[in-house]
Amino acid sequence: MHKHRTTNPLNIVVIVAALGYFVDIYDLILFSIVRVPSLKAIGLETDLAVKNAGVYLLNMQMIGMLLGGIVWGVLGDKRGRLSTLFLTILLYSLANIANGFVQTLNQYAILRVIAGFGLAGELGIGITLVSEIMTKETRAWGTSIVSGVGIVGAAFAFLVAQWGWREAYWVGGVIGLMLLALRVYIQESGMFNSIKETSAKRGNFFSIFRDTRKFTKYISSIFIGIPVWFTIGILVTFSKEFGVALGITGAIDPGKSIMFHYFGAALGSIITGVISQLLKSRKKALWISITALSFLCVWFFSANGYSTTTFYFILFLLGIAQGYWAIFVTVASEQFGTNIRSTVTTTVPNFVRGATILMLIWWKYLTSSIGIIQASMIVGAVVIVLAVIAVFFIEETHAKELDYIEV
Repeated sequence: MHKHRTTNPLNIVVIVAALGYFVDIYDLILFSIVRVPSLKAIGLETDLAVKNAGVYLLNMQMIGMLLGGIVWGVLGDKRGRLSTLFLTILLYSLANIANGFVQTLNQYAILRVIAGFGLAGELGIGITLVSEIMTKETRAWGTSIVSGVGIVGAAFAFLVAQWGWREAYWVGGVIGLMLLALRVYIQESGMFNSIKETSAKRGNFFSIFRDTRKFTKYISSIFIGIPVWFTIGILVTFSKEFGVALGITGAIDPGKSIMFHYFGAALGSIITGVISQLLKSRKKALWISITALSFLCVWFFSANGYSTTTFYFILFLLGIAQGYWAIFVTVASEQFGTNIRSTVTTTVPNFVRGATILMLIWWKYLTSSIGIIQASMIVGAVVIVLAVIAVFFIEETHAKELDYIEV
């Protein structure tokens, strides 16, 4: 047991990780918010051109995130949590600032790849560091605060974007660079320092796939997170189209949908952390959240003729239910030993985000034949059932000692 582990969830590491995730979510969501005005400003005129360019840029960002998830995760295990965390912040902050100067679609695409690559490391490395510096009994408090504060970045992005899309990118970049100044107050994880002196292989990504037990836990961890991105990537992102399909009385503003949903998600992060601590169980907290999410999806799909206010309220409640994202990433971190913990914790959430592409392809294919509502019901039911089953295949990790090595 390392002497320097803390029980205080408001320690400097948690604060820096939370602010890092704040900027991370700010940038991820900012692109969705400023997509239309920014693309029109660089010369795309028709709605179809804007839509196609938006999909192309999102895919570019996702390619960057999938590659970055692996690279930063492995680096976090090989070089250290701290230096890797600040490299990611530096990269996406500079990409953000540069994003405010783009003039062409190709420039935009290159910067979305670089930003996505940088953003990929933030949450996983931050959660790994927080998990390792806090006591096993209080870890969930720390990781819930990281997620709760971070998610508010989405609402902040919506507000800052009102000034102008270029200004919004610059603000994100400057906040990121200010975070780097806090580096002097943070120390490396004691667990990482202690395995550096051993001969243990660190950051071996492929070792996960060569062992059935490890692979089962790894793939289950990914399945648990997918309903979160079903909610964000389909229900919230296309809330305007759902509003039309459900006959909502009034037009739905996707920017407002994102803001209300993420306010709910910030609250949900804290609530899920509290449930996990009170029940002394990660698995029960996950099951409660996923079950709540499934009931709220049923309500969402049956909201025919509702007012815009009620519709936004349902999106807010869906945010609370999908607030288990923090516990989901914490659980992934707690499943594996110190020598591959960063690799797992950083790749899992990025593979969940990457799975959104496959989910969207399937959803669009179904929508063309059976309509948006039924297509969403089918996709939602499948990912939720898979997530519930996946919880059975992970370890219960509440108060689990993390100071060990995977062989």
